[in-house]
Amino acid sequence: MFNFNGELLEDNTSFLNEKNRGVQLGDAVFEELRVLNGDIIFLEDHYLRLMSSMRILRMEIPMNFTMEFMEEEILKSLSENDLKEAKQIKFTVFRNSQTDFSKSDNSISYFITSNTLTNPFFILNEGAYEVELFKDFYKNSSMLSNLDTNNKVLNVVGAIYAQENDYQDCLLLNERKQVIEALNGNLFVVKGNQIKTAPVTDGCINSILRKKLIDIVSKVNDFEFSEDSISPFELQKADELFIVNNIEGIISITKYRKKDFVNTTAKNLIGKLNAAARMSLTASV
Repeated sequence: MFNFNGELLEDNTSFLNEKNRGVQLGDAVFEELRVLNGDIIFLEDHYLRLMSSMRILRMEIPMNFTMEFMEEEILKSLSENDLKEAKQIKFTVFRNSQTDFSKSDNSISYFITSNTLTNPFFILNEGAYEVELFKDFYKNSSMLSNLDTNNKVLNVVGAIYAQENDYQDCLLLNERKQVIEALNGNLFVVKGNQIKTAPVTDGCINSILRKKLIDIVSKVNDFEFSEDSISPFELQKADELFIVNNIEGIISITKYRKKDFVNTTAKNLIGKLNAAARMSLTASV
């Protein structure tokens, strides 16, 4: 089922392919959220990020588009059985108007889709996870690169490159040849007690899990945290590399070129991340 402007539609609805600027022009933004037993994890953070993304793209935000409205529409899209499970939600907002990009009506529509999650909370993926730099194309270090938009062609081509070369993921570079993130989420680099991730000014996705992990790491006395540009030369000198994303949680990188990595810090942080998720549910009750 699709939730389109509050109306539940079958998933073969033609507008999803024909008259949707998000499909035709990539003129859409989205948030991926996690719902557990009818409660939305980090709801306020996701709502504020979506509003910020819409403002940056000069979309017209309806007066009724409140956080409570967003929550209500998400939950309305789930069946009674769905509300008893862990669900992945994708809330997509696109601009209304013709497919001609020069004739923009800034009013918006939205649709909501869902998938069932195997794990109710975030997990640490400890399986083999080898990565390589993706150097065919670069991501621009601009504010648009911080948003989750429907234009993911760079990630798609990068994923094909990874698959063709037996890598589990690739690391993206900006136009200044700085490492900014993985195809599958934000990258964190650990060396001794120092943890760093790329600043949003370098062009990485400004995800909610990135924000939450920064909050967590900044409060742990055992770590020194920084948001600094990451050189490709730093990767093989690191003790640990891991990726965070809103659906899986933390993914430990096990190998980059000739270097194998431990996952000590990731193991330390996954429990703290889930504790923050539980706190967000408690706060919303």
